[in-house]
Amino acid sequence: MTVNPTEATRPVPPQETDATLHFTGPATFGRVPRLDQVDTADIAVVGVPFDAGVSYRPGARFGANAVREASRQLRPYNPALDVYPFHYAQVADAGDITANPHNIDEAVASIEAGADALLSTGAQLMTLGGDHTIALPLLRSVARRHGPVALLHFDAHLDTWDSHFGAQYTHGTPFRRAAEEGLLDTSALSHVGTRGSLYSKEDLDEDTKLGFGIVTAADVMRRGVDEVVQQLKERIGKRPLYISVDIDVLDPAHAPGTGTPEAGGLTSRELLEIVRGLADCYVVSADLVEVAPAYDHAEITSVAASHTAYELVTLMSRQIAFFRWVEENTPS
Repeated sequence: MTVNPTEATRPVPPQETDATLHFTGPATFGRVPRLDQVDTADIAVVGVPFDAGVSYRPGARFGANAVREASRQLRPYNPALDVYPFHYAQVADAGDITANPHNIDEAVASIEAGADALLSTGAQLMTLGGDHTIALPLLRSVARRHGPVALLHFDAHLDTWDSHFGAQYTHGTPFRRAAEEGLLDTSALSHVGTRGSLYSKEDLDEDTKLGFGIVTAADVMRRGVDEVVQQLKERIGKRPLYISVDIDVLDPAHAPGTGTPEAGGLTSRELLEIVRGLADCYVVSADLVEVAPAYDHAEITSVAASHTAYELVTLMSRQIAFFRWVEENTPS
């Protein structure tokens, strides 16, 4: 899937991409307009300030706004992929989906309803968490639109456990529930960056039964980004792809502000390069979760997260421009 961005004929959306001071004005993601300031959005950036599903350190409810603040210095041209992501698709900040912090079941239902409402407009979602519990209702909404999707899951952890203290909805269970509910294309599921201790070897066995392939953090280090990207693309193929990024996929040196840090993770450079390598994949929506700024006073984690979200938005913007160019240049 390739496109020369200069051939995209849709007018450039009115976005804040001039030389104004980056540290002034409202902190929307990348200083894009709010959703209520545009007629329609191709990509809606939405926050979900929910962290009642965590099993260790709380604080990810503040993650979305921390990422927005860190994204102020993002600029309109992405040289790595030769794309103006905010010019070739209308990106808008949709604010936050309100979720009950005291009742996980109610929170999951309201996140799903909020995602449904945004997806019904034709937008794709770039969701900023929040903890990883939110991936389940997001996948429900995306699968309702696209059918079972391929999943690329960046994380230190599997997140396919059955329950925690009897709770079925937590940040460690979303992909077990998603597989059980038929939301995932089980021939195209991958974890990237996993590492650390487990409860038992059966955790890996059960994960394999669900259909997941694993690329550990050590695999990335030993085999290199290019080989890993090729493996992932072969597994994903042309299927609709949902990308879920837990920022703890990064080593704590690169992302200390997260709830469940594990040593031995990816560098921020490795994560960004893997995401960029997916430019020809059909990304239909994405999330980035588990940024907990209280543990990171230097904003290292928020900066890494904002740049990762920017690359994910770029992937979606690039393919939107391509599909629009094809439509405009196909004889009726």
